[in-house]
Order: sequence, then C-alpha cells, then structure tokens
Amino acid sequence: MTLRRIALLGTILISLSASPLLADTAEIAPPSFDGSTTIVPDAKPYPDPALAKRQVEEAFATAGKTHRRVLLVFGGNWCPDCRFLAGVFSQPDAATWLDAHFVVVPVNIGRLDKNLEIAAHYGVTVHEVPTILLVTPNGKLLNGDSANVLGDARDLSPQSVIDQIVAWNKRD
Repeated sequence: MTLRRIALLGTILISLSASPLLADTAEIAPPSFDGSTTIVPDAKPYPDPALAKRQVEEAFATAGKTHRRVLLVFGGNWCPDCRFLAGVFSQPDAATWLDAHFVVVPVNIGRLDKNLEIAAHYGVTVHEVPTILLVTPNGKLLNGDSANVLGDARDLSPQSVIDQIVAWNKRD
C-alpha cells in the first residue's frame, strides 16, 4: 500500500468514523515488528507535486473532524529512504495504526524544489528527505526539533521508525 493509498484510505475512514462498525481508534496499538520483517520499498509513493497544497488543506479538515493528527511526509519518488519509509507505512499493522491516529499526507517536493513552502509555514526547512512533520489539527507542530531524524530510514529497523512516530505522538 503506497502513501497515496494510505491517505485515500484515511479519507474513506472519515465517512466510517461515525459508524458503530468502526472500533475505537484509540484502542489500536502501534505495531510491533520482529527482526524477520522484510520491507519492500514502494516504487512510487508520492503523487504529483501539484496536488500537495490541496491534499494538505483536506488533511487538516479531516483531522479536525476525526480528532487525528496530520503526518506530513516530505519526500520524492527518487529517494530510496522515502520509498523504504513508505514500505514500512504500508505494512498491514502499521497502515491500520497510522490510519487510526493520523491523516498521512505524502508531500512530493520534486528535487528539493517544490512544496517547500508547506514545511516553511511550520518553521522547518527541508534539507533532506524524508522529513516528517507531525502537526495537530489546529496547526501546532509537535516535532520541529527532530523532523529529519528518519532521513536515513533505510538504516533503521521498521520498529525504530514506528517508535519515533510514537514518541512524537506523545507530545502536546
């Protein structure tokens, strides 16, 4: 499942969020990966850069309605660490947890020349990718001090990636 599909699934879950068929998302725990988990990098996780501004606006509207946070994932399809991160996010347990707690938006930055103003709005300059911003529905950045720590995602275990997002999500 690509970041784009995860974002689409998040949008679909909005319509289901009022349904009694959907479990309480607060009860969905972060995934646990053992050492045997093989991550297949996603070949093309980022949509056209022209879609980013609208997707970010829609994500914040959705996050406000569904009481989730926004995870802005800045990167490009040329970036091996970005594709690896998308592979981690597409693992079934990770995708379920991410969809329950976040509205994930893959922001295509081209070759570090597109959509940089989105990160700049939060006081972050994208120097490397992936750069991830965790933002509350009302626009408060929670991880400005460490937005680029997953820039070497390929060198991290899938569990380390999830653990970092869990740590950021504990911030207020």
